[in-house]
Amino acid sequence: MRLFDFTDYGALLGLVTNSLIAGALLGVVGGLIGFFVLARDLPFAVHGISELSFAGGAGALLIGADVVTGSIVGSLLAALLIGVLGVRARERNSVIGVLMPFGLGLGILFLALYGGRSANRFGLLTGQVVAVDTPQVLVLAVVAVLVLVVLLLVWRPLLFASVDEDVAVARGVPVRGLSMLFMVLLALTVSLAVQTVGALLVLALLVTPAAAAVRVASGPLAVSLLSTAFAVASVVGGILLALGGSIPISPYVTTISFAIYLVCRLLGRRRGRAYAEAP
Repeated sequence: MRLFDFTDYGALLGLVTNSLIAGALLGVVGGLIGFFVLARDLPFAVHGISELSFAGGAGALLIGADVVTGSIVGSLLAALLIGVLGVRARERNSVIGVLMPFGLGLGILFLALYGGRSANRFGLLTGQVVAVDTPQVLVLAVVAVLVLVVLLLVWRPLLFASVDEDVAVARGVPVRGLSMLFMVLLALTVSLAVQTVGALLVLALLVTPAAAAVRVASGPLAVSLLSTAFAVASVVGGILLALGGSIPISPYVTTISFAIYLVCRLLGRRRGRAYAEAP
């Protein structure tokens, strides 16, 4: 089996314009959100939300509704449950551990009952390179802009609450409200990621780029910008490679993202040694 076939690649490129737009939007939003995911220790929550997002998308597919809307509804439901039931870290992890298998099982049930194209079912789990049509990309664009605007408006208090929650509470910062708001923003971002890379691999865009950025940069702004650049490169590069490949998009995205992380980890280790050896 040929892994790549770039015959008529230029003509095929026109088929993924919407996917490239959606991917770039996801990279920007995911890169910025990813910094706060690490700062607030929420990688596990990302995976938990993605499972209910998958269930929502699969349910929408079953009843003939819009898949993007179904994914958003599932993500928001998961975020609200985690935010309300998991106030403390230990409680939150328990709630997520309960929701994950429930959401995955429910999504698999909906897909088993769905009698349409198998590609649609498989795409919800692993992503599809040409899965985003014009109406969907408009919805994704609106959601992405909404997340970005709200995130920028609450950036400073959210950063304060993420770095030192106890001091933020003492200073009168509405930590609980900001936490719920961030969970909603995270849910919307996860729903975007599910449409591109599938429910199983959203961590590659919402966690790995930020984890790579913290290895080579310091300071919230530098880490956030670098994380965004890594996320955009991963998803757009993955789409461009998948267009000439014979397998789903997600392995390309995750491989690029992981390769960036490895390079950053090596660079960070080398820089740490240089600092240690400096007089």
